[in-house]
Amino acid sequence: MTWKPDYRYAVEGLEDLDSPALLVFPEVIAENIDRALALTATPDGHCLQPHIKTVKCREVAEMARGRGITRFKCSTVSEGELLGEAGAGQVLLSYQLSDVKARRWQELRSMFPATEFSSLVDNEDTARMLSERFADDPLPVYLDLNLGMDRTGVRPAKAMPLLQVVNSLPGLALRGFHVYDGHIRDAEESARRRQAEAVFEEVQRLRASAEAQIGTTLEIVVAGSPNFPFYVGKRNTWVSPGTFFLWDAGYGTSFDEWPFEPAALLLTRVLSIIDERTLCFDLGSKAVAADPPQPRVYFPGIPNYEIRGQWEEHLVITVPDTSRFRVGQPYWAVPRHVCPTVNLYEELLPVTGGKVETGWRVTARDRKITV
Repeated sequence: MTWKPDYRYAVEGLEDLDSPALLVFPEVIAENIDRALALTATPDGHCLQPHIKTVKCREVAEMARGRGITRFKCSTVSEGELLGEAGAGQVLLSYQLSDVKARRWQELRSMFPATEFSSLVDNEDTARMLSERFADDPLPVYLDLNLGMDRTGVRPAKAMPLLQVVNSLPGLALRGFHVYDGHIRDAEESARRRQAEAVFEEVQRLRASAEAQIGTTLEIVVAGSPNFPFYVGKRNTWVSPGTFFLWDAGYGTSFDEWPFEPAALLLTRVLSIIDERTLCFDLGSKAVAADPPQPRVYFPGIPNYEIRGQWEEHLVITVPDTSRFRVGQPYWAVPRHVCPTVNLYEELLPVTGGKVETGWRVTARDRKITV
């Protein structure tokens, strides 16, 4: 990644902010949303159904709502509750419900009757459990398809028997298919496009067969941030990226053809200067997502460095010469994986016009809000 912050990232009063902290820039978030809407424009408006898992806060959901986005996706019941509070029209939980989660999802439907809450199904046992649970008010569901991610979902070759069962159950309302294409990660855009088109062709064939058999028009909800533009314009298809809201060093390096910019920066400080080439920052594994391998952050203000080690509260790097650094000196770092990084912070600190404003609580980092 070669990105450098411009004037939009100027912040007054850094000396008064403790570190590590996660600052967000609403102007850049808004620009990222607008770019995503431009990439997903259709004759009827747009086909963007963003995933809220990256930001987990109401303020960003409301920014999206203010730009005409009414459909959202989420991964947890808490994220679904946040979206209900934000006035979302439709919320798809891209996660199969256990009986306990189904009870919680049922409570959300009572709390927010103006919002349509749906979920995924990939097996008959879950389908029958959900049908019984929602017998009095059928639950909209999408068949979760496994097109190569090998995480959840039914293989297309085995989908029709399950679809027939789901369509016959009185407590379920079949809406369509859900596909996550996270296994398509080639750095070359043309290669990803070819793979994505092959995957989508298989889903379209399945949908055509299903529609002919049951006589109902079905939707497809597909894609993460690396590939979502490839599916725009397909019939009755919605795309569901999430990282684009804040962007990060991981996607910014691997998929730099997309026009998004980092909207979340970690504030860190030099904690200790060890020797003429080694120094330590207060940016340990409790302050930035630890799921990717190193480097887990990108320092735009340090031209040449190598991460030597990371512990719970420490990050040690080597540089050509530590004489230009001083203890307490602040630096920006871009997380490699922003979604779980957000989950580590109670609040995001928004910066508008150079001033840090009242924090945005990361409400849905909690596994439970009220239900």
